[in-house]
Order: sequence, then C-alpha cells, then structure tokens
Amino acid sequence: MIAEPKISIQVIDRMMQLIDALAAAPAAAGLKALAAATDLHPSTAHRILGVMVRCGFADRVEPGSYRLGMRFLELGNIVRARLDVRVIALPFMRELAQATGETVNLSVRQGDQILYVERTSDNRSMMRVVQMVGARAPLHITAAGKLFLAREDAPGLKAYAERTRLEAHTPNSLCNLAALTRELADVNRQGHALDQEEAELGVRCIAAGVNDDNGQLIAGLSVSAPADRQKLAQWTPLVRGTAARISRALGFVA
Repeated sequence: MIAEPKISIQVIDRMMQLIDALAAAPAAAGLKALAAATDLHPSTAHRILGVMVRCGFADRVEPGSYRLGMRFLELGNIVRARLDVRVIALPFMRELAQATGETVNLSVRQGDQILYVERTSDNRSMMRVVQMVGARAPLHITAAGKLFLAREDAPGLKAYAERTRLEAHTPNSLCNLAALTRELADVNRQGHALDQEEAELGVRCIAAGVNDDNGQLIAGLSVSAPADRQKLAQWTPLVRGTAARISRALGFVA
C-alpha cells in the first residue's frame, strides 16, 4: 500500500484553519491572533500565510497583519455563475412532492409572466395538476407570480396593471388593482402566496420565494393540487421551509 502523505494533508488542514480564522476576523488580523486562534506556532502560521499571499488567497495589509485575498472573490464568482437553481432545487422539490403527494413547480419571472423551468410530482395520485416546463402564465393569476409582484413598488405595480390590464382568466382572478395590492400586502406579511383558482378553476396553489446569495428573489417554489385536495395549513410550512432550504443551498443567509 502507498503511504498516505500525512505531512501534505496536515499543511492543507492548517491552511483551512487559517482561512476560517481570517473569515471570522472582522478586520485584518495579526499573526499572533491568527496563531492563537488556530493553535499553530507563529512561525508555522507565518510560513503558510506567506504561501497564501503568493497565491492570492490572503493579502498582507501591513507587516504581521493579514486578511482574505481577492482570489476567494474570483472563485466565488465562478461558483455563483455555475450554480443552476434548477439543479440545486430538484432534490428538495422531490422531497416536497413526496411529502405532499402533489406536483411541485419551480418558476422564474420573464417580463410580465411566470416561466415554469422545472417540475416534479409524486406518482401516488391518479389525478395530478401538471404545469409543463416552458409554459407561461401572467404574474397576477399565479401564486409564484404574486411573489414577484409583491417585490414591486407602487409605481411598478401600477405600470404592470396598465400593461396587462389585469386580464381575468377565471371569475376568481384579481383584475382590480386595489384588490391585487391588498393581496400582495398579505404576501409580504405572510411570506407565501396563494392562487385560489385564479388561473384555472379547480386548481389551487401555494408558493414561496427562493432567494440567491444577495437576497434577490430568483424563483418561486409552488405546490399545485386540485382544489378539493389542497391542505393549506399542512402544506404552507412545508413549501416555505423547502424554499428556505433551497435559498440556503444557493448561499442566502436570512
């Protein structure tokens, strides 16, 4: 058997300790403080920090004082650019579909519409509500769309109403700006949105927002079900909790 390169692994472990210590420091940290925080001898910490400075993972602010380097920002931007919310969300969506027994959708905003980008469902029910990937719907008649409208200010919401004329799709659709504004205030207060047979009679939906690492709303997670099967009190915390878990996986810190 080939002997494990223990020395190299030990150096990597010590470097990770220093990275954690630098990340925890509110400002540039001195060598003595870093050595104490990591239980490393100052000479060992100095040697590893020297390598980190040369590689861009640490900056020497002044002699004996260090902070995290710009290389972490570069790598973070690469990771962020490669994150696909669909890929991140799908395992969580499957868990939610299994817990509810209904169809789970992931949608994003495109202009004045919601675009469904991913879906999954549990196979226990013979009758399921299916939103096809690639399908679109106006924002004001969908639970996910209301999440995005709730982030609009008053002029933005008024402009949306003027562009779309708040066209009704069912007798339950909110086609009055005052009623929609009241509904969106409830969305912001509650942290979730509802579609009460507003897009299609006989279908109800619960949605919660997915945020990225900057706190921006980037997607809506929703559960759609026949109206007589919806379990609002039971499913609402599940939808909100799952959306929060996806957000954390994307780097969001509440």
